[in-house]
Amino acid sequence: MKQSVKVIPEFHVNQSYLRIETLEDIKQYFGCGYIKTNHAKSVRDTTYVYVVRNRNDLLEKIIPFFRRYHLRSTKQQSFEIFARIVEQMAQGKHRTKSGLRTIITMAYQMNVGGKYRQRTKEDLFQVLQSSETIR
Repeated sequence: MKQSVKVIPEFHVNQSYLRIETLEDIKQYFGCGYIKTNHAKSVRDTTYVYVVRNRNDLLEKIIPFFRRYHLRSTKQQSFEIFARIVEQMAQGKHRTKSGLRTIITMAYQMNVGGKYRQRTKEDLFQVLQSSETIR
């Protein structure tokens, strides 16, 4: 973690507990990932989520599938950004300050502009700047 910020790409598909079989079918189809409760701390949230974090699985299975079979919603645009981020990480761009800044900027263009992220883009840029100052 040379840059004080760790990038962990995650692909998610969530469903109601009533449709958990759908997630199990997806997991079996791709042969990777895992299923967990979506928001374990929320007793009212009864959804489950299929998660893939392994970069090779993302590059070799998930991304090619969704490039061939496009999503039929605005999620396709977020998916394309996600795919570019994972591809840039495969090239090692997340290991440089400029590459990391580009990846952070791209990530905050996804999924309603990063509305549900725990930290703001500016906070992450500040961490990068602080680690630069410390050196």
